[in-house]
Amino acid sequence: MAGAGIFLCILLLQCFISSALCNAGFAFTEEPSERAGKSDGYCSRILRAQGTRKEGYNEFRLRVEGDPENYQPGSTYRVTLYASSPAYFRGFTLIALREGREGDKEEDYAGNFQIIDEEDTQFMINCPPAVTESTPRRRTRIQVFWTAPPSSSGCLTLKASIVQKRIIYFQDEGSLTKRMCEKESLYGETTEKPLLDCCACGTAKYRVTFYGNWSEKVHPKDYPRRANHWSAIIGASHSKNYVLWEYGGYASEGIKKVAELGSPVSMEEEIRQKGDDVLTVIKMKAQWPAWQPLNVPFSLSSSRAAPSAEFSVDRTRHLMSFLTMLGPSPDWNVGLSAEDLCTKECGWAQRVVQDMIPWDAGTDNGVTYESPNKPTVPQEKIRPLTSLDHPQSPFYDPEGGAITPVARVVVERIARKGEQCNIVPDNVDDIVADIAQEEKEEDDTPETCIYSNWSPWSACSSATCDKGKRMRQRMLKAQLDLSVPCPHTQDFEPCMGPGCSDEEGSTCTMSEWITWSPCSMSCGMGLRSRERYVKQFPDDGSVCTLPTEENEKCIVNEECTLNSCLVTEWGEWDSCSATCGLGMKRRERMVKMPPPDGSICGAEVLEVEKCMMPECHTIPCMLSPWSDWSDCSVTCGKGMRTRQRVLKSPVELGECTEDLEQVEKCMLPECPTDCMVSEWTEWSECNKSCGKGHMIRTRMVKLEPQFGGDSCPETVQRKKCKIRKCNRGGGHGQVNSDEKKRRKEAREKRRSKQGGRQGEETTSTAEHPGCKMRPWSSWTDCTKLCGGGIQERLMTAKRRLKSAQLPSCKDRKEIRACNVHPC
Repeated sequence: MAGAGIFLCILLLQCFISSALCNAGFAFTEEPSERAGKSDGYCSRILRAQGTRKEGYNEFRLRVEGDPENYQPGSTYRVTLYASSPAYFRGFTLIALREGREGDKEEDYAGNFQIIDEEDTQFMINCPPAVTESTPRRRTRIQVFWTAPPSSSGCLTLKASIVQKRIIYFQDEGSLTKRMCEKESLYGETTEKPLLDCCACGTAKYRVTFYGNWSEKVHPKDYPRRANHWSAIIGASHSKNYVLWEYGGYASEGIKKVAELGSPVSMEEEIRQKGDDVLTVIKMKAQWPAWQPLNVPFSLSSSRAAPSAEFSVDRTRHLMSFLTMLGPSPDWNVGLSAEDLCTKECGWAQRVVQDMIPWDAGTDNGVTYESPNKPTVPQEKIRPLTSLDHPQSPFYDPEGGAITPVARVVVERIARKGEQCNIVPDNVDDIVADIAQEEKEEDDTPETCIYSNWSPWSACSSATCDKGKRMRQRMLKAQLDLSVPCPHTQDFEPCMGPGCSDEEGSTCTMSEWITWSPCSMSCGMGLRSRERYVKQFPDDGSVCTLPTEENEKCIVNEECTLNSCLVTEWGEWDSCSATCGLGMKRRERMVKMPPPDGSICGAEVLEVEKCMMPECHTIPCMLSPWSDWSDCSVTCGKGMRTRQRVLKSPVELGECTEDLEQVEKCMLPECPTDCMVSEWTEWSECNKSCGKGHMIRTRMVKLEPQFGGDSCPETVQRKKCKIRKCNRGGGHGQVNSDEKKRRKEAREKRRSKQGGRQGEETTSTAEHPGCKMRPWSSWTDCTKLCGGGIQERLMTAKRRLKSAQLPSCKDRKEIRACNVHPC
């Protein structure tokens, strides 16, 4: 009866057919008649259910992942309802209400819940905005996703009710209630989503910069040290009619290629097919490795700059979206979706900064960075990753905290064009009447080809006014998509000797001087030097004649006596170590008299300095294009492949140090793996104590066949066994031939009746001459859970007659195989 009462209480929470079914466990607060008349729906009734909880009762808790005080409009959060040990609950109800609303109208509810486990949770039949249990049973934890409402929704409250035994706990304050307000924009000029129409005038130009913060220091769990990178970034500025990607939507084929392979080729084709809905295609190079210091500007001393790109927006195409793959990963990405750069004051946002957490494209089931490919069938919706997705996830946190951002994107307005109609004044430096169209060198390099920067142009091969060539080079670091060919790594252009160009292109661009070196002497007069380098060679290929080094005299402690030691004058400088270009030269002097106190003489006896000889004129290596890649060195799995090129320039012109062969890894479909089994076990005992029986032996499957490998052989074998003849007579004499014949006919008659049934399936009440036997016992538990085990059962003598022979009343045992399926 107690169980029936509990079930009725749970049923009441779900249906509320009558308020009198569980009046001992809870009660409804009576509302004034006018409010009751306003709504009799179930949703409003549940809001008026009151519990009998005591102050400080915290066994049950409602938690939003990350414990945010504010919600981001349109963002998805994981909501957990749990009981602290040893408490539990049988049923629950979860709702999200706008602040100050009664819940009697559909618009009173805030956001949308999404079911994670249909065996645990479901939407209420009579109140669809609410979530409840699928079946009433003991539980300590449930989880659902909740997507926050759009902008301008104000504050809201997440509320939970708990059914434990016969008591319903429901509260407006405390651990079962979570109040959150809308998160304010970091930058007031940015329009809150969604802004369907833009009222700004003219156009604006922006620069987007991507800073990767995914590093072993910040995200140490299972961090892939060797292969970590961000794929080539692809995106667009577009209108509201085009959605590149969004939470709750499905990934297109282009998104899938980016998410799983890091290839933006298909995505770019999809974007360009949108025609007038797209204003600018946004592309940035891939980033190897993934980490990039935040807010560190690029300088000549830094190894690389954070990737950036420029794009434009106008009144109809004022949204900006992009994505990039976090690699290696199953299908994880970061990016912006429909970021609106038009402000509600009819202007253009000046700056947007957004920290990013990864999201799942819904196309692959992997849970770790390097999980094997496992397509999600059917495809799931795009959703943000959370810290409670899977214990093996690199972002897993049993406390359910927020994921530390893996990247930051900065979008800055750099100029505007045309008449602007907003009335909010901008900074003085930001007011621009027109933007001259920048002429940028067209780069047709595919985004899947990762190169180093171009080297400076070499000197012209001609020292006269005859036409010559100059060369620059770059190195191919990675080819992300082998189906897309990568262009050349060398670039040539015509040139003439110094002073032969018609244009004023002979100006060298030099760096600033570095600081002076220490004085060459520790006392007395010496020399110090400083250097600078050529930042840009003349456009006409001529040699820079500006000095790259300066020397000057320096004096340290004029009154010193070189520790009272005497030295000779400096000798002549040696010849320069180089015949052309930069080299070194040296000169020496000797100590004539050491210090009288025996100390070491402090005077320098060796001096070395750089020397510059005439510019070296070398003809660059003339090489053929690379050949096609050879076939992979293996027929399956990982191997190597090569390609070659040929030296075209004469050997007499000097040795060419360029590589004539390249080697790279290649990957073919996985090699077939045959089934592997263990050794056979020993033969079991015979399953009969007398007469004919059988013995069995088993072996286990250690490795299932994969990728088309040989299937598994048998794992159970039987063979006949015969211990001794069964004595079925009651006397001591031998049975005569007539008796044997009679028994044989009786056996054949029994076999025809039983239809070939096995010996272990005989009647459990079988008896032997001269004794009564007990029924067969139940089969014992299998000795193994999988891979082939054994079960036994026994038949014992119940009563022995005086005339019974000892062998006829012997206990019997039967054996059979069990759990023969592979482990």
